[in-house]
Amino acid sequence: MKPSIPKGTRDFGPADMLKRNYIFDTIRSIFRTYGFDQIETPAMENLSMLEGKYGEEGDKLLFRILNSGPVLEKIREGKNDLKQGDVTEKGLRYDLTVPFARYVVMHQNEIAFPFRRYQIQPVWRADRPQKGRYREFFQCDADIVGSDSLFNEADLVSIIRDVFLRLRLGVSIHINNRKILAGISEVIGERERIVDITVALDKMDKIGIEKVNEELAVKGVSENAIIRLQPIIRMHGSNADKLEQLKEVLKNSTPGMKGVEEMETLFGILDQIHPEANEHSYPANIELDITLARGLNYYTGAIIEVKVADQRSQFTSSICGGGRYDDLTGIFGLPGVSGVGISFGADRISDILDEINGFPDFTTESTRVLFANFGNEEAVFALKMVNRLRDEGISAELFPDAAKMKKQFGYADGRKIPYMVMIGSEEMKTGQFTLKNMESGEQSHVAWDELLHVLK
Repeated sequence: MKPSIPKGTRDFGPADMLKRNYIFDTIRSIFRTYGFDQIETPAMENLSMLEGKYGEEGDKLLFRILNSGPVLEKIREGKNDLKQGDVTEKGLRYDLTVPFARYVVMHQNEIAFPFRRYQIQPVWRADRPQKGRYREFFQCDADIVGSDSLFNEADLVSIIRDVFLRLRLGVSIHINNRKILAGISEVIGERERIVDITVALDKMDKIGIEKVNEELAVKGVSENAIIRLQPIIRMHGSNADKLEQLKEVLKNSTPGMKGVEEMETLFGILDQIHPEANEHSYPANIELDITLARGLNYYTGAIIEVKVADQRSQFTSSICGGGRYDDLTGIFGLPGVSGVGISFGADRISDILDEINGFPDFTTESTRVLFANFGNEEAVFALKMVNRLRDEGISAELFPDAAKMKKQFGYADGRKIPYMVMIGSEEMKTGQFTLKNMESGEQSHVAWDELLHVLK
């Protein structure tokens, strides 16, 4: 049988893992700097915990796990008296936010609120695989629950800025508020179609405004409402200009004005702590985006999406997103616990850094020096040197077999090991080791102290 893996999944070799861990370690270190604690949740959840939380579009992308045992036999026999609960009752997690809400409810008596948690784990979506979109991928989430303060949103925006500053990737941080979108739906006379409107607006970048208008019409939004919507979603100017225009448009909408008030407060905080961010400066500018909707049903306040704004990259999809959810825990029996969070798409970030050659040099992360093996006596002596180097924090290894030197050099080249040390019987007597620079081909004789200096 020819080996293969499912579409939308990938293997990661040693070179890939160096890159991935660079991203994970960068994000993890910043999460910790901001006072977040790590948790993990199971790969699978009960379907009852997942279904209905992501909207109609999201439910279609859930991976459902087939029940085994007697039920599987019935399916094979073609029996049609099975209910969904008989066939499948578990699913792979779609994101980390809903499992986190479930975790908070189950562990509420162990948690000190507000609870700041981060989580770096894979999620699964039954999506059509394409470049930058996978069926299995990692998310790096940070959430704060138990507080409705907008200082939390400001903290999350600062985290985004710090992560991409550390990764040296230019981005644009787009912010909107679901209350503003609710107000817009209200003032154009389509309050009951808020979900249809947000789902359509969420596709603006992918399909354009004309296709969005066509989808709204298909969903039953009136022609008059679509006409009234156009000048609102085409607003331009500075963040302050847009907020002033929204005040006029939404003056008769209570939720809409509440959303404007929240955005004024948030941008007021951000203007003071990141005054450069509104000047389209590296690494991140912060922009009020009226068309930003984020289709997930659980968002209730601020919503955030991060896009690449780096001239070196052709990538256009979102690489980070999140928002405020006021009562996600309520559906699990713990009402009134407001939360806000963000999620970094590590796989997409990795693809972009690959595209722009944005990863650092990892040669010092793997084996730095290989000791040749000339036989048992020489190998034991060399292994003592290897362990001394390891004690000094230098990655070193001994070739395990007394193979021909061509094979040992080939191994070093294949692993991109920058140095080789040869210790034969003469070198053992004199304490002068032969050091070869594998890139330049130069060889020299060095004592221990000089060897240590070169490798460090």
